[in-house]
Amino acid sequence: MAIWKVSYVVKASDQAGGIVNLNHPPQVGEELQVGETRLKILESVELIPPRGDFHYFHVTCRIVA
Repeated sequence: MAIWKVSYVVKASDQAGGIVNLNHPPQVGEELQVGETRLKILESVELIPPRGDFHYFHVTCRIVA
């Protein structure tokens, strides 16, 4: 089963970014729940080619009000 390792940053926020594991590739417009915060993906970029079952992405998000 593939795993997407996703690093994220939150625009215009004091919230520190982080890394989450997903079971699908992150898509622009998708909303993620990270802890108690709901985020909307604004940008999604594959960082490097997959390594076995692991895929590596970086996303830029904003907080959903």
